[in-house]
Amino acid sequence: MHIKVILEPSEEGGYTAVIPALPGCVSEGNTREEAIKNIREAMELYLEPVEDDSVFASNSEQVEIAV
Repeated sequence: MHIKVILEPSEEGGYTAVIPALPGCVSEGNTREEAIKNIREAMELYLEPVEDDSVFASNSEQVEIAV
């Protein structure tokens, strides 16, 4: 999977990393490399299934859409 990450230099030093495709998925690092490492970990946690994610009502419907 390829995903776009925005790296912004922080005013106080270091970098802020944001994944626009994953709202709220933000991380930081003192260096560019550390910010990338941290955002990768944040993305993995963001996408990690949670136990109650698979519990849907019996009348639920799964639909795929293209964007």
